[in-house]
Amino acid sequence: MIDRRAYSPYPRCSDRKGGLPRGSARRHPMAAPGRPRLPAGTPAAHALPELIALSRAQLDAPDEGEILRLAMDHVVAAGPYSAEAGYLKVGGDLVPSPGNGRTHAPAVDRRVRELAGQDGNVTVAGRPWGQALGLRGPGVFHGYLVVTSGSLPTQTERSLLAMLVRHTAAALSVAFAHRRQREDTLELHRLREERTALQRKLISVVAELGHERAVHALMADIAASAGGAEAVTRALHGLTGLPALVEDRFGRLTSWAGPSRPVPYPEPDPVRRDEMLHAVARQAGPVRIRDRLITLIRPRGEILGVLALVDAQGEADGHTLLALEHAAASLALEMTHLRDLAEVELRLHRELADDLLAGTDEASAYARSEAVGHDLRRSHYVVVVQWSNRTADASFAQTVGRAALAVGMRALLTRRAGQVVLITGDRPHADALYEALARETGTRSGTIGVSAPCHAVDDIPHHYQEAQRALDVRRHSRERHGATFFDELGLYRILGPGSDYRELETFVHEWLGRLIDYDSRHHAAMVETLSRYFDCGGNYDETADSLAIHRSTLRYRLQRIRDIGGHDLADVEDRLNLQVATRVWKIVLGGPG
Repeated sequence: MIDRRAYSPYPRCSDRKGGLPRGSARRHPMAAPGRPRLPAGTPAAHALPELIALSRAQLDAPDEGEILRLAMDHVVAAGPYSAEAGYLKVGGDLVPSPGNGRTHAPAVDRRVRELAGQDGNVTVAGRPWGQALGLRGPGVFHGYLVVTSGSLPTQTERSLLAMLVRHTAAALSVAFAHRRQREDTLELHRLREERTALQRKLISVVAELGHERAVHALMADIAASAGGAEAVTRALHGLTGLPALVEDRFGRLTSWAGPSRPVPYPEPDPVRRDEMLHAVARQAGPVRIRDRLITLIRPRGEILGVLALVDAQGEADGHTLLALEHAAASLALEMTHLRDLAEVELRLHRELADDLLAGTDEASAYARSEAVGHDLRRSHYVVVVQWSNRTADASFAQTVGRAALAVGMRALLTRRAGQVVLITGDRPHADALYEALARETGTRSGTIGVSAPCHAVDDIPHHYQEAQRALDVRRHSRERHGATFFDELGLYRILGPGSDYRELETFVHEWLGRLIDYDSRHHAAMVETLSRYFDCGGNYDETADSLAIHRSTLRYRLQRIRDIGGHDLADVEDRLNLQVATRVWKIVLGGPG
C-alpha cells in the first residue's frame, strides 16, 4: 500500500489536457456549459461515454488521492448518486478523503470501519439508499467509496455504479503499481550506489591491511631480535621519514633516529612532564603536542616511557600513525621483558631490606648488597612512607620507588605493617619525596618519617623504629601531612620505643587519670580538649575552631578540667606536666588524635 509517512492525502491538481473537467456532486460533470443535468434513469448509452472518459482521466491522475477525488466528483454520471465519503488504505489504516461530497457523519465513519473491508449498507439521514463499496485490486484492498441516493437505483444505475467502482479500483491498482515501480527503481539505484561505495571501501581496506601487515612484520622481527629502543626508532624513522625518539618516563632521552637531534638534550621539568603524561594518557592513540606526535609505552597500564615522531611540518598521515602505534606495541614488549628482569632484581632488593629491618649478620648483608649493586658500607637512613588514600600494596610501592628515583634517592625498598620502607644512603630529600608522591597520587594526605643516620648494619632495626616514631609524631601533630626527621623531634625522642611504657602509663594516670575516667563515664572529650588547647599554644580562638565549638564552651570546658583534675593551668610546672602527659597519652599510648 501507500507509504503513509510520504503520502499527503488528496493533493489538488489542475485540469490537464484531455482530462475531465472538475465538477461537483450536484452537477453532471460531463455536461457542456448550458446543458441541463441528465435526469435520474439516464440511459446507459448516454452514461457509458462519460464513464469511459472518467476512467481515462483516472488513469492519467498523478496519485491515488486524485483518482478517488475524480470518482467522488463524478459519481453522478452513473445515476442519482451522491458521494458521501471516500477512504484510502494507508499503512494499514483507512484515511478519509477531505475532498468533495457531503460531509460524512461520525456514524458513517464508524460503519465503514466495522465493515473491515467488506461491502455493506450505510445509513444517512434523508437518503433511503446507501452503500460502502470496496475498491479492490488483484489481491489488494485500496479503500472505500461511500455512495448514497435519494431514491432506489435501477438495475441499470447499479450496473453503471459498479462499473465506476471497478474502473476506480483498476486506476488505483495502476497507480499503486507505478508507485511500487518508482520505489523499486529508487531502491535499486540506492543499492547500486551502496555496492559501489562498499567496493571502493574494500579496495581501501585491502591496501591498508597490506601496509599494516608489512609494518607489523617489520616490528615483529625487531622484537624477536631484541634490538631494543635503538632498533625500533631506526625502523620507525625509515618507515615515516621523520625523526623518531624514545624517552623514559621522566623525560630523559633513550634513543634518537634521524636528523636534528638536540645537543644537549633539554633537561625535563618534572611537573610539566607529569602534566604532559596525564594529558596524553587521557586520549586514545597518538597525541600531537607542539611539533611532536606522542604515544605512551604502557603495556600493563603503567607508563614506562614515550615514543614520539618529530613532525614540525604536519606531514603525518594515517600510515604514519599506524607505524607509530605498531612501533609502540613492539617496544612495549621489549620494555616489559626488561621490566620483568627489573622485578626480579627488585625482589632481591626487597628481601635484603626485610632482613636488614629484622636484623641480620653483617657479612651476609654486605655480600648480598654487593650482589644487587647497593653500597651498604656507608651511612644509611630509614624512611617510612604512609598515604591515607593508598594501601601499601605492590602498586604503591612502585609509585614510591619511582618518586624516590625522580628525586635522586637510590634505596632498598620493601613493605611492612601497611607502610613502604626505604633504606637509603645519604641524607634523603624527604620534602622533595613528599612533593613527588603528592603529584603521583593526586593528594597531599601522606606522611613520611625519617630516622637519624645509621652507621652500622646491626643498628638498622633500631633506626627503623626511629623512622616510625617520626611518622607517628607527625601524624598526631597539628600539621599531620608532610615529612619529619627523627633528629628534629626534640622531647619526643625520649618518648620513643625504648622507653618504659609502665612508667609512662603511671605518669599519664597521675596527671590525666581523673579526666580520662570522667570522659569514659560521661562520653566527654576533656582530655582531647586539653590536648588541643596546648597544641594551639593556649590560643582560645584557634582551639575553639579546631574543636568546632564556641569560645564560651571552651572556657567552660577548661574550667571543668581545672575542677575535675585539680591542677592549675596557670602554674608553670602543672602546665608543663599536663602538656607532656597529653602528648604521651596521644602519641605513645594511642589516645584519640
